[in-house]
Amino acid sequence: MKRFVYILFSIVVGFQSANAQNTIRNYVVNYGSINNKGQQLVTLRKFHQSGKTKYFAVNVNSLQTLLVDSTTVSVTPATWLQLSNTFSKTPYFKAITKANAQSFSLQDAGLIHGFPKEQGITLTIDLCPSHKPLDRSIFSSLVAAYAKIEQPVPVALSISGKFLLTHQNDINWLKQLENNGQIKITWINHTFTHYYNPKEPLADNFLLKPGTNISYEVLALEKALLNNGSLPSIFFRFPGLVSNNTVVQTITGFGLIPIGSDAWLAKGQLANNGTIVLIHGNGNEPLGVQDFIKLLNSNKNKVLKRQWLMYDLGETVKDEFQ
Repeated sequence: MKRFVYILFSIVVGFQSANAQNTIRNYVVNYGSINNKGQQLVTLRKFHQSGKTKYFAVNVNSLQTLLVDSTTVSVTPATWLQLSNTFSKTPYFKAITKANAQSFSLQDAGLIHGFPKEQGITLTIDLCPSHKPLDRSIFSSLVAAYAKIEQPVPVALSISGKFLLTHQNDINWLKQLENNGQIKITWINHTFTHYYNPKEPLADNFLLKPGTNISYEVLALEKALLNNGSLPSIFFRFPGLVSNNTVVQTITGFGLIPIGSDAWLAKGQLANNGTIVLIHGNGNEPLGVQDFIKLLNSNKNKVLKRQWLMYDLGETVKDEFQ
């Protein structure tokens, strides 16, 4: 019996040690440039994992993010201003410049519409903190509608840290859909805490709450995604779509592109070609989900004729600024 307990203890300790070894440490902002086999990359973060130093980087032309082992590349350190000037004509920095220019309204700052030639929409689903389970009907309806037309179906998920940590079964289900080639997920940073108080005015709410540690809200969410085996994108959605010029400048200073919406379905806003649609998939907005499924069904014939497609958020932004 003692031998069995000792073996079990050894297994548990070994498992915990392996998890500790794989945990991301020293996750910090780090700017620089990499020319990797003709791909022009900008590093945004630096961290340690499994005994290695790694970078979280973005391709300034494709807008795709990736993790880079420090032993395989040479990084040229730079300030954010230097990078902005050097790569000002790339889609990545053009998008950031436009987002900064659209930063003066209290709600819906950043990019709110896709490439005008699109025959369809870009779907974004917000996963704010919630005690309710993921509304899986959204994804089941998408997969069914596009099964013979578009696989995997692109979808952008604006995820908060609190949802990520309390809905692991739902996250695993989504990742399984992706592993099966049914959907392609773009993970949008929606802050870690997603603070909201219905009694406070918008000007003092969400990220505008006095004393908010924006650095923590951004980096803790990215770190949580990476620890969960998911790759963050360079997109960011303000909780409640609420911001001001100062906060927008702060977010773009982290290398993130704010994404708004010109069709929050639960508010009665209509979706047209090129629209960035917003619905909530956290169980708290059934009306928006119903409206989306109705929208999907009303365009069924166009879907079958490939005249009403789902667009990848990264591709949409890249195409607009090429």
